[in-house]
Amino acid sequence: MPVLSPASDLRKSTDSRLPSRRVLIGDMQKPSAAEDPERGRGKAEKKQPRLRLVLADDHDLVREETRQFLEPEFEVLRAVSDGAALVEATVELKPDAVVSDIKMPRLGGIEAGVQILNRGLCEAVVLLSMYPDAHLVKAALDAGIRAYVLKVDASEELMPAIYAAVRGKRYLSRGVRSVLPIDRLT
Repeated sequence: MPVLSPASDLRKSTDSRLPSRRVLIGDMQKPSAAEDPERGRGKAEKKQPRLRLVLADDHDLVREETRQFLEPEFEVLRAVSDGAALVEATVELKPDAVVSDIKMPRLGGIEAGVQILNRGLCEAVVLLSMYPDAHLVKAALDAGIRAYVLKVDASEELMPAIYAAVRGKRYLSRGVRSVLPIDRLT
């Protein structure tokens, strides 16, 4: 499975829920008339449904900041504080993807991700972690988790990672790629 970088065009997809162009923080406006020839011609703009997410992080502040960061782009259905609650929320809410910390009480993010993916509860699991540890990254990828983003890279790379994972692509944030050679992860 190829590893995508932030420079990749991550949102081209036949999935109508995915925006047609990459949106970066601070660039949340609609495309201009030059970028979208249909805009400004009197036609009603089609609003694409947003991807639905469930978040998990055991730190209240991080969980709330992540929610606030993602809500302009995604529909955040629920934010929970541990892996067991993540699995329960995913069973109940049927999100498109989950974004989870790795080390949490009751059940870690990798273990919760394995349960979610094995039960077919959502399309993708994205891990958001402080740890660029080769063993954790390899364990996550071997478990079928498609995206691993360091928290220090989240402001630029979490959204692209979510879109890539939902499209079935693998995504590693630059902090992971700079510390770990890609050939060690495949």
